[in-house]
Amino acid sequence: MSSSSPAVLTCKAAVAWGPGEPLVIEEVQVSPPQPMEIRIKVVCTSLCRSDFSAWETQAIFPRIFGHEASGIVESVGPGVTEFSEGDHVLTLFTGECKTCRQCTSGKSNMCQVLGLERRGVMHSDQKTRFSIKDKPVYHYCAVSSFSEYAVVHSGCAVKVSLAVPLEKICLLSCGVAAGLGAAWNVADISEGSTVVIYGLGTVGLSVAQGAKVRGASQIIGVDINPEKGEIAKTFGITHFVNPKECNESIQQVVNRITDGGADYAFECIGDTGMITTALQSCCQGWGLTVTLGVPKVNPELTAHYGVFLSGRTLKGSLFGGWRPKSDLPSLVDMYTKKEIQIDEYITHNISFEDINQAFSLMKEGKCLRCVIHLPA
Repeated sequence: MSSSSPAVLTCKAAVAWGPGEPLVIEEVQVSPPQPMEIRIKVVCTSLCRSDFSAWETQAIFPRIFGHEASGIVESVGPGVTEFSEGDHVLTLFTGECKTCRQCTSGKSNMCQVLGLERRGVMHSDQKTRFSIKDKPVYHYCAVSSFSEYAVVHSGCAVKVSLAVPLEKICLLSCGVAAGLGAAWNVADISEGSTVVIYGLGTVGLSVAQGAKVRGASQIIGVDINPEKGEIAKTFGITHFVNPKECNESIQQVVNRITDGGADYAFECIGDTGMITTALQSCCQGWGLTVTLGVPKVNPELTAHYGVFLSGRTLKGSLFGGWRPKSDLPSLVDMYTKKEIQIDEYITHNISFEDINQAFSLMKEGKCLRCVIHLPA
């Protein structure tokens, strides 16, 4: 910890001024960390589909997006003892206070104190730490990593080894971890089972990797982008299905391949209509559907009661069930031991000044993860 008090600093950030508008590199003021907060110098951040969806549709602006990131602690606020200047960290879009009912239950990662923040402010005081000309600039998921510096609650960051490459493991702070956890923690995929995954972005392909590690016998990947078929094999997909090329419903195709329905189905698109399709493509008796996607529109779910009466189960998954501060270090360790893949999800490395290129690539379906490198 530093003996001098941190001051307001000025840095560059990619600011969104309106829905769907290109981000603008602006000079912003970043407040010192408040009690139990830390200020980090962002090293690398990646564009997640939820950043993209919120940028397109949400109404809180001006705003700094970004939540999947790695960085170095620049300063710490009063009361912080677990972090020091120079520590390497991953940011967490959902935190872990370790003292609330949810955190102490051993059953959940839905922290009541530091859970998903949707209003563009910090958890502690409902204010922002960014400003331009004394006017607030709002946060995203209480992280906002599309900035050279960001302030996060100490419960929304986890320390990692100085030896681990920050430009790779930033993917573990959201997408890759979410998919692996859905396969291992939420579904608990068993050896020899059959799996179908709807949506082969980073999250869906991380589910595939998790299923492969668990020894699933068939891993069916469903996506309307034909270019996903080849790369999907890298992560364990055994059958690629493009609904646009099918003469029958996708659930009929899956039922035929799996002889009556998959043991596990995963909806990784964010389409509530696809949840029904996923339910219908898992088997009667014990079929489990896990939904990971965040819908942009039509958040209500409609399904015939018969799919549940026949023994199927539907479960939701936030961050793959991982307790972020407690569990992420184990995933970092698995990466260092080459037990899980991360590098293969990185299709593009982009400079901070070219951040809008990442949005274009995602819109065109031409990337998995774009890693954005902040100035040194």
